[in-house]
Amino acid sequence: MLKKIGYSLVMTFMISSYAQAGWFSNLFSNNSSYAETKHPIMLVPGIFAFDSIASIDYWYQIPSSLEDDGAEVYVAKINAFENSAMRGESLIEQMDNIVAASNGKITKFNVMGHSQGGMTSRYVMATRPDLVASVTTMATPHTGSPLADIVTDVAPPSSVQGVVFEVVANAIGNLVNLLSDNKKDDSDIYAMLGEFNASGATSFNNDFPEGLPSTSCGEGDSTVRIENNDIKLYSWGGTGHLTGFFDVSDALFAITGLAFYGEENDGVTGRCANHFGKVLRDDYFMNHLDINNHILGLVSIFETNPKTVFKNHAHRLKKAGL
Repeated sequence: MLKKIGYSLVMTFMISSYAQAGWFSNLFSNNSSYAETKHPIMLVPGIFAFDSIASIDYWYQIPSSLEDDGAEVYVAKINAFENSAMRGESLIEQMDNIVAASNGKITKFNVMGHSQGGMTSRYVMATRPDLVASVTTMATPHTGSPLADIVTDVAPPSSVQGVVFEVVANAIGNLVNLLSDNKKDDSDIYAMLGEFNASGATSFNNDFPEGLPSTSCGEGDSTVRIENNDIKLYSWGGTGHLTGFFDVSDALFAITGLAFYGEENDGVTGRCANHFGKVLRDDYFMNHLDINNHILGLVSIFETNPKTVFKNHAHRLKKAGL
């Protein structure tokens, strides 16, 4: 009898945990229009930007999950290592081509950027607001990341170690671009890092302030108007490290998270640094790559599944007429 009670309690706990994590909604969702937004979704990757390499997807199962519930989804093809302005110009070119090929069906996009992809999205919003219906950033270090300061301090661009680091890192970035059929521009690791150290982040935010909080760890405007275009702004982020079994990124982010000296973070981005526009949530139990379901979906079963987070946000955009 006690064994049966114990078994029932364990099963109840597991079912409750999986339900909370959103797994059952993924398994049994039959609402084919749940994520059917008015404007297509453009997913913008962060550093190491790629779509798919050797069957490994940057947005693991997220595009197909959204499409199964009615969304039209595109994935940006942009340079693995570059500043957001250069990446943004590549994205604008891709968006213009999609609009032109649609014969008037597509005019705007719901742009959703992970990590540096959020900065790239902000550049596109400021430069070509006519193409943007909404911008959502995820785990984006809007006010910079101490990791960038550490790297540039340890390996300054003009030093011997900096030159070696630059050659190796850019070679890796160029290989990623080649394997993923991204833009074939040469990678520039220091252009990317220079955007996320303290001075670089300040400079970028001075140029593109829309949506940023005016107070420390606050919220930004939920809607901005740029050249007569009203654009909705959202963000979410995480503060987890050791979040899933067999996830190789867990140990890495547990180590890099030490650079934040006690501030809650996801291993790359601080909790307050991910704030932009309307903050939907800033403390998911997710590390920097769990946010986009990256490492083969090896995420915590005790947190909402990333695919569910994306689908629910698409539904939010749909209800907002976007």
